[in-house]
Amino acid sequence: MATEGDPGEDFVPVADVEIDAVQPGRSGFVLTGRGQDGADYRLAMELEMPIDGRTRQVLGELLAQSEWHIRRRAKHPFRRRPALTRRRSAT
Repeated sequence: MATEGDPGEDFVPVADVEIDAVQPGRSGFVLTGRGQDGADYRLAMELEMPIDGRTRQVLGELLAQSEWHIRRRAKHPFRRRPALTRRRSAT
């Protein structure tokens, strides 16, 4: 059985992200941060219930001090998008 720190062998690490900023969204928050891989990440968190201003403030402060460990389990691996090629002008 997998524990919180060990999601199990079926899950593959995708990113470990330290949150740098939290912005309120329409019905949640937008979190931005840098991953251990050096990439920038943007996470959108949607809430299915309305929250009051004080609760929103406290949640924002808590999320700003968070680190996210994202793992994935899927039947198919990530597929890379084909690189966009620039067409050269005939002139």
